[in-house]
Amino acid sequence: MPERKPRKDAARNREAVLAAADALFARGTSPEDVTMADIAAEAGVGKGTLFRAYGDRSGLLRALYEARLEPVTEAVESGPSPLGPDTPPQERALALLDAVLCFKLDNRRLALALEGSGSGSPYRAVHYERWHGLLQAVLEEIPGLTGAGDFTAHALLAATRADLVEHLAGQEHVEREWMRTQLADFVARVTAGASTGS
Repeated sequence: MPERKPRKDAARNREAVLAAADALFARGTSPEDVTMADIAAEAGVGKGTLFRAYGDRSGLLRALYEARLEPVTEAVESGPSPLGPDTPPQERALALLDAVLCFKLDNRRLALALEGSGSGSPYRAVHYERWHGLLQAVLEEIPGLTGAGDFTAHALLAATRADLVEHLAGQEHVEREWMRTQLADFVARVTAGASTGS
């Protein structure tokens, strides 16, 4: 039996829904204020369409997050240095964390909504597990971090949590480049200390 292609109107609806969610999160003051009904109205589709396609608000947030993250994911999986797989581990760890920080700075409300959605541990969320697993694997290649990459990856990723990014960028008005520099210095100290055995 030949594989069924998605109908054109389904693809069009998906694009409209993601664009509407994107616009509402960008305009809103709080991610909690954006409802499925708001997104459906903005996209010009029925709420049932949203629930059939995404299941719930968390599913829609994940789909939007994945769509936005796609260029970074491609760069990590098969791109050139500094994100690509052929990059030396210390340099790549820094590039990965910088990419996460920049993504969250560029998508503050979406990141807040995603990290705050659902129940249970945020460390079990698919997006978190992916970044943690990748960073842990890179860190384990650094001399001195073999066997310690799990904790170190958690500790380094904590510096890019959406609520911290929002606090610094939104409430304290900390400049983007200062945050990137501070994160780079922190990562360099952690990985350099490990590689020299200090």
